[in-house]
Amino acid sequence: MSRNSGLSQASRDPKWVQWILIGITVGFVTLLLILPLGVIFWEAFRKGLKTFTIALSDRNARSAIGLTLLATAICVPLNMVFGLAAAWATTKYSFPGKSLLISIIDLPFAISPVIAGLMLILLYGIHGWFGGVLQGFGLQVIFAVPGVVLATIFVTVPFVARELIPVMQEQGSEQEWAAISLGASAWQTFTKVTLPNIFFPLLYGVLLCTARAMGEFGAVSVVSSNIRGLTNTIPLQIDALYNDYNAPAAFALASILASLSILTLLAKSWLESRIEHRSKESEEIQ
Repeated sequence: MSRNSGLSQASRDPKWVQWILIGITVGFVTLLLILPLGVIFWEAFRKGLKTFTIALSDRNARSAIGLTLLATAICVPLNMVFGLAAAWATTKYSFPGKSLLISIIDLPFAISPVIAGLMLILLYGIHGWFGGVLQGFGLQVIFAVPGVVLATIFVTVPFVARELIPVMQEQGSEQEWAAISLGASAWQTFTKVTLPNIFFPLLYGVLLCTARAMGEFGAVSVVSSNIRGLTNTIPLQIDALYNDYNAPAAFALASILASLSILTLLAKSWLESRIEHRSKESEEIQ
């Protein structure tokens, strides 16, 4: 059954069924998503712009924002490169253990972030497998910025790769082989043929990776030790402020994180529309 025939069948459902389903969806989204988000911004500005500005000008708040942006700026490019390499390797080559490798890439989806943080402590903590060696070189990973970055990278590893793998599997390798047969180099083939075909899925994966990196709490909380002004990211600082009964500052910082998430969501929606538009164009050409 085609997509259009499926939509036509759904449109023949009784009106009361349509309205019930639409009502359930709108009510669920309003109560659990839109209303809580609105409360965050209401509480952030309820005591005035001055209180909001003071909360964000606090040294610990600025440190949390800076560390969140730093961790995101490091982990997103690394995961983009890894995602490209993993997608290329698993879709263009055949080798023993390929299915296992694809499953391992999905591992952060299956493991609790808290468990991921504990694993990093067992590896890089002072009593961990590599912690003593690193300490000998004067490098501290756990309870320091490197641990925060490592935890962020771990939980965001699959996002880019999982967006690219199905797209590149569907596209196959015919266009690349055609370009190579016409004399194109490997770099020219990648930049002129492969990259344009995967540009929007790649950007989509980057956006998802960015959103998760900025909002990660569990794994980062375990490896950071919640040191204010040093290893607290925005989510950790929000939690610390709320536990201190400093709700205005907590909501002010939460509104910044929510704003970044909304911007990511808007970019995601734009990309989805672009991908759908390109898909329709491809179907019309075929």
